[in-house]
Amino acid sequence: MHNALLIAAPTSGSGKTTFTIGLMSALRRRGLHVQPFKCGPDYIDTKFHERVCGVPSINLDTFMASHEHVGELFARYGAAADVCIVEGMMGLFDGYDRDRGSSAEIARVLGLPVVLVVDARSSAYSTAALLYGFMEFRKDVRIAGVVFNKVGSPKHRDMLRQVCDDLRLTCFGLLPRNADLEQGSRYLGLDFSEHTDGSLLASWVEEHVDIDMLLGDMSVCDAHASARQQSVSPGGQCHHDGQTLLVARNAEAFSFVYQENLDRFSSVRFFDPETEVPQLDGIDLLYLPGGYPEKHVHALSANAACRTAISRYAEACGRVVAECGGMMYLCRSIVTDDGEYPMCGVLPHVITARSADRRLSLGYRRFVLDGIEYRGHEFHYTQFAGSQPPSATQVFNAKDEPVATPVFRYKNVLASYTHTYHL
Repeated sequence: MHNALLIAAPTSGSGKTTFTIGLMSALRRRGLHVQPFKCGPDYIDTKFHERVCGVPSINLDTFMASHEHVGELFARYGAAADVCIVEGMMGLFDGYDRDRGSSAEIARVLGLPVVLVVDARSSAYSTAALLYGFMEFRKDVRIAGVVFNKVGSPKHRDMLRQVCDDLRLTCFGLLPRNADLEQGSRYLGLDFSEHTDGSLLASWVEEHVDIDMLLGDMSVCDAHASARQQSVSPGGQCHHDGQTLLVARNAEAFSFVYQENLDRFSSVRFFDPETEVPQLDGIDLLYLPGGYPEKHVHALSANAACRTAISRYAEACGRVVAECGGMMYLCRSIVTDDGEYPMCGVLPHVITARSADRRLSLGYRRFVLDGIEYRGHEFHYTQFAGSQPPSATQVFNAKDEPVATPVFRYKNVLASYTHTYHL
C-alpha cells in the first residue's frame, strides 16, 4: 500500500459518500487498485464502494474489534492496493461514548490523514471557526485539508478559499451544487438497489478537485504501518480451516455481510432463498445474514421447498447463525400491511413489519453466551408481534446498559436481531 486517507465530515449529510464514490471512481480511471474501507458497522455504503472499486469494502470498527485487529485488517486487505480510501461515519468525532468508536479514533489508530468534506451551503467565512475547531480539537488527528461541497457562486468559492488561506489549510477542491448527483434515500439508508453512476461522479470530482495534490498528501503517520503491512499477505485470513460456510444471499433480502466473516472459512457457497433450494449436505455452518426480507415476503413464502429444507436442517441439529433479517426468516411468519406470510417456522415467533408497528431499534450490542462474548449492532424497524420473547442471555448496549433485544438458542441455532461481527 502506498497511499491512504480517511474521508470525514463535521456532520452526517455533508456529502461524504457521494464524494468518496466519485474519488474512488476517478482513481480507478487512472488505473489504480483502490481498496475501500468503511468506519463503523455500515453495510450500505460498502456496497457502493464495491461497485466502483471492484473489490469488497472492509468495515473498521473499534467497538466490535480491538485496535490491533483493526490495524491487522487494514494492513491485510490494503497490502496489494495502490490507494486505500476509508470513508468515515457521522461526524468525525462522533462515537458511541464521546469520540470512542469514532472515525477520529480509526484515524488515530491507523495514522491516517483526514480530509474533511464540509457542506458550505449558506455559509462563508464562518466555516473558518468550524475548521479551526476541528484542526485544534485533537492534535493526534491530522486534518490534511478540506473539500467544500454544495458551493454556490464564484464569489462563494473565493470566500471559501480565503478561509483556507487564513487557516493555512489545504483546499483540495470546491464541489458545486448538483442535485442530479445526490443519492436517493430509501427505507433504512441509501438506496443500494439503484444504479450508481461512478463515471458521472468521477468526472465531477476530476473537474473540481485537485486529485494530484490529494494523492501527494496521503502519507500514513503510523511508524509501525510499513512493517505491519510488509508482514501481512493480502486476502482473507482463515480461522475455520477446512470448514464450509453456506450463505443465504439475495440483492436485498439477505445482503448485510461483513466480508471478513466470509474470509474466515476455507470454502464459501451461496444460495438465494427466493429462487433456490440449498444443498445442506457437507456444510459446517448455515449463515442467514440480515437484509430486508420483509420487502420480499411473497417470494420467500412461495419457495416452500427452501423453507422446509432449512427447517429440517435446524431440527436435525445443523449449525445455523441467523442475524436480524435471517432471524426473521427463521420465525413462524412475517406480518405486513398486506397480510401474514409463513417463513421457516424454526422459531415460534411472529414478526410484524406493518407500518403501524414500525419502531427504530438502533445501536451497538454485546452479549455473552456459553462463555463467548459476541459484539455487533442492531438496526431495524420491524418488531416482534405481541410480547417480547424471553432471551437466552442479557444483551447490553455500548454503555453497558441492558437492552431488551432477545437472543435465541434452539438446538444448534443462534439467532437474534443483533448483527454479530465474528461468526
